[in-house]
Amino acid sequence: MRSARRLVPPVVFACLLLAGCKSTSLGTSTPSGSGSPGAGAPGKAGPAPAIATGAGPQRNYTVQQQPAADSCHYRYEHGEPLEDPKCTPGAVSPAVTQANLKSTICRKGGYTSGVRPSAYVTGKEKRLNAASYGFTGKMSEAEYDHLISLQLGGDPNDDRNLWVEPADPGHKDSQGVNNRKDPVETKLHTAVCAGRITLAAAQQAIVTDWTTALSRLGLQ
Repeated sequence: MRSARRLVPPVVFACLLLAGCKSTSLGTSTPSGSGSPGAGAPGKAGPAPAIATGAGPQRNYTVQQQPAADSCHYRYEHGEPLEDPKCTPGAVSPAVTQANLKSTICRKGGYTSGVRPSAYVTGKEKRLNAASYGFTGKMSEAEYDHLISLQLGGDPNDDRNLWVEPADPGHKDSQGVNNRKDPVETKLHTAVCAGRITLAAAQQAIVTDWTTALSRLGLQ
C-alpha cells in the first residue's frame, strides 16, 4: 500500500533550511508593503471639521442666549484678538451657497442690510457676550462681530457666530469701532465673487484664524 503522506517539494524544503527565509503558508502569499502602515509613519492631516449651520435670515430676530459669564477666553496672534473657538466656532447661513452667490452675497445692490438683526437685538446680545468673554473695556470701542461675516455667508444671529471683538493694538480711544478683520473679510468677499476661491474655503480660513486667512488662500 502506498503511503498517503505528501512529500514536501524540494524547493520549499530548501527554503526552510536557509537562514533568514521568511515563513509562509503553503498556497498563500502576502504582497510586500501591504497592510496598515507602521506606527511611526507620518499621517496626513484630516479634513477640517464642518462648520455648523444656523437658522439663517429671520423675519423677526430674538435675543440669543450667550455662554456663561467668564467662560470664554480671547486668544491673541501678533497682538490681534481672536475668538474662543469653544464659544464662537462660527456658523454659516443655509440661505447662502456656492450655487446662489449671484443672488445673495454677490448681487448688485447688497445683501447684508436685508438680513442683519436690529440694533435692539444685537445690543442686548453684545452686553451678554461681553460678560461671557469677561470684556471690561469700552463697549463703544468694541465690535459685536460676526466671526463669519454676513458678506461671506455667515449666519446673522447664531450665538456661535457672534462675539465681542476688542479693539486692535494701538487703537486710540474715542475713534469708535475700527479693526483689521474687516478689510480681510472684504478681500475674501471680492475673491469669492470673482471665482478665485470657493465660499467654503473663505469661511474655513476665517474660522481657522482670520489673521492668516489671506496668506492661507494665496491672496496676500
